[in-house]
Amino acid sequence: MKARTAMESDLPAILAIYNHAILTSTAVYDYEPDTMVMRQAWFAAKTKSGMPVFVSEDEDGVSGFATYGAFRNRAGYRYSVEHSVYISEAKRGLGHGRLLLSTLIEAASRHSMHTMIASVDAQNEISIHLHLKLGFAQVAHFREVGYKFDRWLDLIFLQKILDPSTRPDSN
Repeated sequence: MKARTAMESDLPAILAIYNHAILTSTAVYDYEPDTMVMRQAWFAAKTKSGMPVFVSEDEDGVSGFATYGAFRNRAGYRYSVEHSVYISEAKRGLGHGRLLLSTLIEAASRHSMHTMIASVDAQNEISIHLHLKLGFAQVAHFREVGYKFDRWLDLIFLQKILDPSTRPDSN
């Protein structure tokens, strides 16, 4: 298993993984699957903005993907990123999530990001546990902020300070 930078040719696998999450889980608080056109626009926007997209792959092909983007669209937040990690159902529990999240942490550190933030459904104990193992701390618990599958959903925020000594430029 390895992590690498995603290519446009990975988009069918990325789309399948993401749509499965939409249709079967509360990992995404959306109801309708994305289209290939939507994923292509997403990938183009990530590429244009310099935000990374990584995939994990093994002998069976792409098994997961991860990315980060702006936490908020205000200048003062420019050193904070929010990330996402999605693993195909068949490959969960095999280390792909840890590999991709570790790869994102390294990339964010290299790009002088100060902190990473995760938004995780409160019932996703596996994701919460993974984040805690990799040095994230739970910083918020929002009650009943999402609604899916005929029930209210709680959202957990987890945060990791990447390098507390990093100081941004004077802007």
